[in-house]
Amino acid sequence: MANPRPRTPPASPADDETPVEGWLPLKPRTLVDMVIEALIAGVARGLILPGDRVVETELAQRLGVSRVPVREALRVLESQGLVINEPYKGIRLMPVSQKRIDDLIEARVALETTAAIRAIREGRNGEREIAILTRCIAELEATRQRNDSYAFANADTAFHRALCRFSGNDVLCGLWEGLARQATIFFGLSALIKPMTEIVEEHRILMEVFRTGDVEATAQALKEHIDEQTHRVDFEGIVAERRAARSRSTETTQP
Repeated sequence: MANPRPRTPPASPADDETPVEGWLPLKPRTLVDMVIEALIAGVARGLILPGDRVVETELAQRLGVSRVPVREALRVLESQGLVINEPYKGIRLMPVSQKRIDDLIEARVALETTAAIRAIREGRNGEREIAILTRCIAELEATRQRNDSYAFANADTAFHRALCRFSGNDVLCGLWEGLARQATIFFGLSALIKPMTEIVEEHRILMEVFRTGDVEATAQALKEHIDEQTHRVDFEGIVAERRAARSRSTETTQP
């Protein structure tokens, strides 16, 4: 059976930076982009785990593409800190560690709090912005019902991307995008063990606080959502459990 080629994921509900009469701008996607998305999807769904080796030829075969876009995709992911290339050891996904989780959380809290506060002070928490966040939450709910951890993670990322874009600060948004793929992976891993209904409700609460325009309450809500709630998820435990289950499955299928 031929290996399926990676498909372009559906447009995010938060990708409408400047919609014209309801139309969403199309964004060109290269084969490299599609390989990156396929790999991120595999991690978010637990098919490949942080710390695993990534063999260029094997990945190309699984995705039904040549090694060239795979090689370039891995270079991009290496520049973003998602894979590491060690001499004599090859390429592997960046392992999960408590320090890395803490660093990601600290950066996200700083960026998203700054973005939300600026958006509120400039009046970008009105009907248009709330409608965008509402669509993101609707997508979270729809993917929850399908139990699709990667699509759910993408909807989660879209919500936070939209919140950053409301700031109107392109530099801040650029910095946040540098963390977006890492965040998507953690969102997906979190959804494998934490009830998705709880995650959806957290986003509803955050949106409602943002709607009020209360700067201090919004900052506290973001800290609760990004920092405290994330720290309640044992990511290292999730990875260890998945790796053990994979080993048991391999032993069972061996003759």
